Amino acid sequence: MPIITYREALNQALREEMARDDRVYIMGEEVGVYNGAYKVSKGLLEEFGENRVVDSPIAELGFAGIGVGSAMAGLRPVIEFMTWNFALLAIDQVVNSAAKMLYMSGGQFPVPIVFRGPNGAALQLGAQHSQAFESWLAHIPGIKVVVPGTPYDAKGLLKSAIRDDNPVVVLEGEMLYNTKGEVPDTEYLVPLGVADVKREGKDCSIITSGKMVLVAMQAADQLAKEDIHIDVVDLRTIRPMDVEAIYASVRKTQRAVVVEEGWEICGIGAQVVDFIQRDCFDHLDAPVLRVHQADVPMPYAKGLEKIAKPDVAKTIAAVKQVMYRT
Repeated sequence: MPIITYREALNQALREEMARDDRVYIMGEEVGVYNGAYKVSKGLLEEFGENRVVDSPIAELGFAGIGVGSAMAGLRPVIEFMTWNFALLAIDQVVNSAAKMLYMSGGQFPVPIVFRGPNGAALQLGAQHSQAFESWLAHIPGIKVVVPGTPYDAKGLLKSAIRDDNPVVVLEGEMLYNTKGEVPDTEYLVPLGVADVKREGKDCSIITSGKMVLVAMQAADQLAKEDIHIDVVDLRTIRPMDVEAIYASVRKTQRAVVVEEGWEICGIGAQVVDFIQRDCFDHLDAPVLRVHQADVPMPYAKGLEKIAKPDVAKTIAAVKQVMYRT
């Protein structure tokens, strides 16, 4: 099976869906001539032309709104935000227009649109460019929220998102674009709302998504050397969330750690813990712990940034705590 990068997997998904359905088009800042800020749309302008790969002005609210209107008129736009931090300027179109149009029109206007782009921290981009917004967006009824953590999932989930008749937000990991993995060059889809067990284990569950999947896998590798075997559950979609996959893992291991990129307060991990305590309480041998970003704006200073982020060491410490091995 070919081994390609996360960005190449996303590019393949876009190319295949644009070739399959001429209603699919891409719009955003620098998606055409420049091939995208992270080169996800590389080569698509030459292949599909400027009517389907549209360079926009620096006006997130404007081009997001054009995308919503065109979806209501029957097209299937993919709106690229250079970063989800910039998408704050367009959040009214995402939350008030795309998410609510089907409901408020009495089912007359579906909005088959994808909003995608990098989410979360990279390296020393400062507080305003390092935010993880999955809990903000997952809070809104009417939109689906997808967080691919591997190249395989990035391609399969994006293809499913483009074919979905609802608005779908795809949160990509900025630090994942260069990561590599096996990706079929044949047709496949990864269904929305279905989690994946990335690693089987019996001692503790790590429930995670997106960029934190790599952290969880590295932590599991190190813990295996100490004869601690981790079940790694990659949520892949956080709205709708595959709660049955969470339950199956926790009932097997009886211990859980939730690893998330965002802040603690009202984070995705809080929702996961709520699901676990509601339906798996009698199976637990220890309180569920969360690993998350420090409750501060992301520091620019390299040393402080490292301390603020969730990482492998913090994940290992949390696992050992729920196993009473500290």
